[in-house]
Amino acid sequence: MNTIAVLLLASLPVSQVQLPQAQRPQTQPHFVEQAKTAPRKGGTWYFARTGHAVYCYGPVMTVSASSGGLERVATFCKGDSLLVPLKD
Repeated sequence: MNTIAVLLLASLPVSQVQLPQAQRPQTQPHFVEQAKTAPRKGGTWYFARTGHAVYCYGPVMTVSASSGGLERVATFCKGDSLLVPLKD
């Protein structure tokens, strides 16, 4: 009998408590400036296809090239480069 009462109570819907508009916490967007962020750690130097050494933080991936083949690229490199083709 107790289990039936507990199951019946558990199946009843629970109403949500609504806060008035004045009491709701207002979330402000949080923007982080690039100069204030901590420097990334754990990067690696790679030899780019252009002949330059690049410092990248992300993993090496294999992506499809515009010519239809596959090429290895380093990701998240220092500077403005997102993907840098590597010299194999």
